[in-house]
Amino acid sequence: MRPRLNGFAHLPPSAPGMVIGLFGGTFNPPHMGHAGASLIALRRLGLDSVWWVVTPGNPLKENSGLPSLAMRMASARAMIPDPRIVITGFEAEIGARYTFDTISYLRRRCPGVRFVWIMGADNLASFHRWQHWKEIADLVSIAVVDRPGSTLKATHSTAGHWLRPRRVQEFAARAGVRSERPCFVFLHGPRSELSSTALRSAGHGLATFQTPG
Repeated sequence: MRPRLNGFAHLPPSAPGMVIGLFGGTFNPPHMGHAGASLIALRRLGLDSVWWVVTPGNPLKENSGLPSLAMRMASARAMIPDPRIVITGFEAEIGARYTFDTISYLRRRCPGVRFVWIMGADNLASFHRWQHWKEIADLVSIAVVDRPGSTLKATHSTAGHWLRPRRVQEFAARAGVRSERPCFVFLHGPRSELSSTALRSAGHGLATFQTPG
């Protein structure tokens, strides 16, 4: 049974006609790889903004020991100087656990705004494990940002094969994400070796990315 989401949340500014990227994750910890992927999407897709949707927890991962939502959001804000990248934790406000519910809520709440889901190539490889992943692809365009060691694994994954008929070439990405039919685009650019998992394993937690004081 689908959750009954709360009707109101404090969302970042938006207006009909805008094209907004959604970059979801626990951001534990946030790092410059997240920022780099967001900047690539902003430039290549001509987005008005990118919302970092900091989630209460990942349903596919172990969440014990996860720092508080407030701590992760503060750490993300401390490392992002670009005003086009906005940090939000509205999923906790509406009680959403799965991406499909989050996107469905936004489409109801923000009519006329076109949303694009942004993910790293490593996440595309496991996208078929997400709740209602095909329905997500029917609601919004999906922009995948290349990551080291993930290119072939992502494009040859279950979701990569399924999305192939919807793929638009990178030179047509701006028009593609503005079309009525949601599309799939694979974006290339400077690739970051950083990952939150590796940073945690190396002992670099949220404090590493917080400004002093």
